[in-house]
Amino acid sequence: MHFPVVRAIRYAILNKSHSLVKEASQKITVHKRFVTHTPSGGFCPEPDRTPFGLFGLVCAVVPGLLIGATISKYMANFLEENELFVPSDDDDDDDDD
Repeated sequence: MHFPVVRAIRYAILNKSHSLVKEASQKITVHKRFVTHTPSGGFCPEPDRTPFGLFGLVCAVVPGLLIGATISKYMANFLEENELFVPSDDDDDDDDD
């Protein structure tokens, strides 16, 4: 019946997709950081390390803590202004009878 037509359409679609994959694979480049071996099979030398030490640790932690504290302060203020969370309401649950 119409099976040869369907088969021809399938073949055309598969052939076209195969050529697209082949073109895409030719355009892919390997970044330098992913290369671990030379073409002859040897290992590449280890990349240089930048030691940050205590100064780098302080430069990373202190701004993070300050930014986090500022955000939490403004968020707590926003929640209290809009009466979504009021600390005095939560303390009223302690009834000593």
